[in-house]
Amino acid sequence: MQSSAFIFDAYGTLFDVHSAVRRHAAKLGPDGQRMSEIWRTKQLEYSWVGTLMGEPTDFWNLTERALDYAFKKVPSADRSQRDNLLEAYWQLDCYPEVPTVLSALKHAGHRVGILSNGRMDMLQSAVRNSAIDGFLDDIFSVDQVGRFKPAAQVYEMVSTAWRLYPAAISFQSSNRWDVAGARNYGFRAVWINRTNEPDEYQAQAPDLILPSLSGLTP
Repeated sequence: MQSSAFIFDAYGTLFDVHSAVRRHAAKLGPDGQRMSEIWRTKQLEYSWVGTLMGEPTDFWNLTERALDYAFKKVPSADRSQRDNLLEAYWQLDCYPEVPTVLSALKHAGHRVGILSNGRMDMLQSAVRNSAIDGFLDDIFSVDQVGRFKPAAQVYEMVSTAWRLYPAAISFQSSNRWDVAGARNYGFRAVWINRTNEPDEYQAQAPDLILPSLSGLTP
């Protein structure tokens, strides 16, 4: 089935989660990149564990907790940069191709939106910072269902709101686990494999693998 709508994960797909640390790399010290990777890993882990335990919290709280853990794990990083890093997370850089791709899809007549674990105010801030708000029809946050991806209820928000069969919706994410969750729900799932990671979750194979969003066509 031809996709009539395109929904995008936010963090790691549209927005570079490591750009916050890069802005303050000189002050953080030589282990900043390692700390950034730990920050992201724990942020995701906390979302999954919270959902499994039935005690999810909002994504901003997870982001703060994950950063505090990263500082403990990497004591060489300058902890005085904590507030600067958190502030930068509200204004993450988007990847270079994002505005062009979203604009092309929108002008071709497709519905375009974001589906994210992020809190709505976080997402709106990142969208405004990257000046892509004019290309989006909707922003869907897990706040609406109280669970994090890859719970099926999260993906269901989009098909319900847009009144489309899941197979008519193309979902793009740089996170392989997210692609598996979307594919399991019934979306056409596109893995944006920016860092050339090996494939996994073979039972839920992506419909397409691309090195960036540039390969998407209206």
